[in-house]
Amino acid sequence: MALADLIPSAGVSIDLGASSRKQALQAMSELAASLTGQAARTVFDAVLQRERLGSTGVGQGVAIPHARLSGMNEVVGIFARLRTPVDFESIDGRPADLIFMLLAPENAGAEHLKALARVSRLLRREDVRQRLRAAPNADAVYAVLAGEPASDAA
Repeated sequence: MALADLIPSAGVSIDLGASSRKQALQAMSELAASLTGQAARTVFDAVLQRERLGSTGVGQGVAIPHARLSGMNEVVGIFARLRTPVDFESIDGRPADLIFMLLAPENAGAEHLKALARVSRLLRREDVRQRLRAAPNADAVYAVLAGEPASDAA
């Protein structure tokens, strides 16, 4: 199953300039707000609160910040490729440049976890990470994310 049902084509940002995890999350929260109708501050606060529980940096330059929000009707993904990697306190110590933010309805327990697993399986693949980093524009990044079956995990 591809991630096309999670991430709208307008939910991709490449060459995002951020010098810290907080700046990256703020910029992504603004993009998320424009796509979900949630206030950017509400998104940012929820994601930051989750980050305080433990970093969402999963290694290999990837972070998957996520949160549940009241008022959301479905799980929505936002993707950013950062111009310069930032410290996400990843388990391998590497800074992250590929950030996939997941926002879910407050009561979406299993659905939220399944979406996290799908994103994690896809971004664990070295070939996918290479294609995301090499993609020349947001449309090409979206095509990698939306067209790649997450069930083909290596």
